[in-house]
Amino acid sequence: MTWTANSCFVTLAILFLWRGEEVAEACSCSRYNVHPQEKFCSSDVVIRGKVVGVQEVDAGNDIYGNPIKRIKYDIKQIKMFKGPSDDVEAIYTAPTSAVCGVTLEKNGKEYLITGKLKDDGTMHITLCDFIQPWDELSETQKKSLTQRYEMGCGCKITRCTSIPCMVSSPVECLWVIENEIYGELAKHLVCIKRSDDSCAWYSGSRNEFLH
Repeated sequence: MTWTANSCFVTLAILFLWRGEEVAEACSCSRYNVHPQEKFCSSDVVIRGKVVGVQEVDAGNDIYGNPIKRIKYDIKQIKMFKGPSDDVEAIYTAPTSAVCGVTLEKNGKEYLITGKLKDDGTMHITLCDFIQPWDELSETQKKSLTQRYEMGCGCKITRCTSIPCMVSSPVECLWVIENEIYGELAKHLVCIKRSDDSCAWYSGSRNEFLH
């Protein structure tokens, strides 16, 4: 192999490895196929709040010694639906959406925010979490945050991408996936465990179980 060919091969190999790292770090999650109730149940923290400050901060170094940046949102917590005893005063996220970073507006807009707690007690969010402007939530979703979602955390929401679909257990609620993220079924139905320990969809607007 000539020097030129060998040089080209090395260059291509480096580009391939660099591209592989970039792909590995790209944002990937199943948020389009997850019901908001599942996000509530799997989150460490669920709050209603608004951004009062924003800044880029250092968060240590990666394995190669490169600095890691995070966006820190200073938060005014309005209500906590799930989480620690102390108010959340700051939320951290990645700097770009390419690595699942979340952009929140500092204009008085209130958000429902779900996220995870790190070992140091800080709250972190990604695009995979359920984060919505408060005014865009349905009345069913707002009411479900205080009791109904929690009542169904022992249930299993089974996704159906093409009818017919069947459930294999009485604790499953069958969810036919909609064309839009968090569509009408996600806004108005909650999977709740009933008195006989089976689970079923509950319609907040109709105040009844669907059979």
